[in-house]
Amino acid sequence: MTVNIPGLVALLVFYLMILVTGIWASRKSKKEEKKCQGSKSEVSIVGGRNINVLVGVFTMTATWVGGAYIMGTAESVYSPNRGLVWAVGPPAYFLNFILAGLLFAKPMRSKRYVTMLDPFQRCYGNSFTAALLFPALISDILWVACILAALGGTLSVILGLSSTLSIIISAVVAITYTLLGGLYSVAYTDIIQLSFMFIGMWVCIPFLVLNPASMDIAHTAFLNQSNNDPWIGELKLEDAGRWLDETLLLAVGSLAYQCLHQRILSAASSTQAQVTCFTAAGITFIIGIPPAVIGAVAASTDWNQTEYGLPTPYERGDAGKILPLALQYLTPLWVSVLGIGAVAAAVMSSMDSILLSSASMFTQNIYKSTLRKQASERELQWVIRLSVLLVGLSGTGLAFIDDSVISFWVISGDLLYCVFISQLVCVLHCKFANTYGAIAGYVVAMLLRVLSGEPLLGIPSVILYPGWREEDGVIRQYFPFRTLAMLASLLCIPMVSGLAELGFSRGLLPPSWDVLGVFGEKGKAKGEEEPAPPEKHDYVLNTRL
Repeated sequence: MTVNIPGLVALLVFYLMILVTGIWASRKSKKEEKKCQGSKSEVSIVGGRNINVLVGVFTMTATWVGGAYIMGTAESVYSPNRGLVWAVGPPAYFLNFILAGLLFAKPMRSKRYVTMLDPFQRCYGNSFTAALLFPALISDILWVACILAALGGTLSVILGLSSTLSIIISAVVAITYTLLGGLYSVAYTDIIQLSFMFIGMWVCIPFLVLNPASMDIAHTAFLNQSNNDPWIGELKLEDAGRWLDETLLLAVGSLAYQCLHQRILSAASSTQAQVTCFTAAGITFIIGIPPAVIGAVAASTDWNQTEYGLPTPYERGDAGKILPLALQYLTPLWVSVLGIGAVAAAVMSSMDSILLSSASMFTQNIYKSTLRKQASERELQWVIRLSVLLVGLSGTGLAFIDDSVISFWVISGDLLYCVFISQLVCVLHCKFANTYGAIAGYVVAMLLRVLSGEPLLGIPSVILYPGWREEDGVIRQYFPFRTLAMLASLLCIPMVSGLAELGFSRGLLPPSWDVLGVFGEKGKAKGEEEPAPPEKHDYVLNTRL
């Protein structure tokens, strides 16, 4: 396949624009370091808590609307075994932001935490916090792999570049400007990326809908020309458990991502953080409409009338690349180039956020609090940069393994949904939760999840829930087993915490059994160390638009 020179030039110009913006933002970050009363590492992680509403909305939305969101939605609508009813990304993320604004924005921002692991460190200590970093870090690496795989497939189709080269170039650019300026570089490049993404996606829609090879999607909603299945999809009763599981995984599990709380904590006040969440909810849903339409158009296309020909993309195993294929064969060249720019913008805007969030948690909650308590600010800055590099390289390596965007997208939030979200809810909203309950909930959730199996990782299913099926020699669960693991953990944490407190406070258990020192004088003193400074009232009054 020949290289698309005009498209390649346009993409390089876009990448150069992003890189220049990142460099400019890094200089702004250095100026803010001088003004900020906090440390330099805090400026890198939460932007000195001085990100205004407009920039906050842009960076919050751009982080969620990534390559996985755009290409995964199009793939779901196009695939004959799924359809629109299975494209749960837009409504799930809408609900995610609403819940974030209602349940997490105020308690997190008002206590002026730096990362989402801070409340765990304050309540449970360093050891258990380190254990919680594991699922968060794995999820971030898989998310990086997911969005890079999306970009690699898109560039290989439209520009004629190899997926490997596309992934490497994009990873290098994103890692470079994230290293330079921390959250400021990420936030200000997100403004350009989200604007380009929004315009690019919507401009492509008229050309796709009016192309002569496709039927009217209103007429094909219940009869699909390319595979005789409706693009609207069908939700059968026996599939309802799996649908519910995937929807809640994205809606509730996404509340446990550090990049969400990083933007909440960077706001000037809790009120501003809530406004940012609610506004991002609507914008994220609106940006999810174009990829859904692209998937519907692709499902309504007679591919024999295009240069792609037969068999269809689904029959060739290219459903994961349906968005770039539709842009390539159903729109003019300049429109497809604009579309590829939108996808590249989506990928870059998510990847930089994930890199910084993982680096922030490791530096703040592991290196600074446990490994090197006397580390200088300069040393912490270098640890952040090294962490960004390592997470980026790990995700880039995994991006070469699987072409399915949906596979990476779902599994990236799997551990966070099953293991982490119940812990976060309890540490913020359950006052009597303690380390014993947290450990019990962690073990229960992890055991239930592992024993349920995971075909993508080759883990066999030990527990067979009602409705399981064997497909191509692989056992697949159609029961909402992830939700069961999450709820079991959510119930286990307060129950075990309450029983432990009752046993030790009433003298039913000897003090020597309190091996973690939760109820002794040492444990109480530890829980009272370094109370969170209250949020200043004038921050709310001085919130800037």
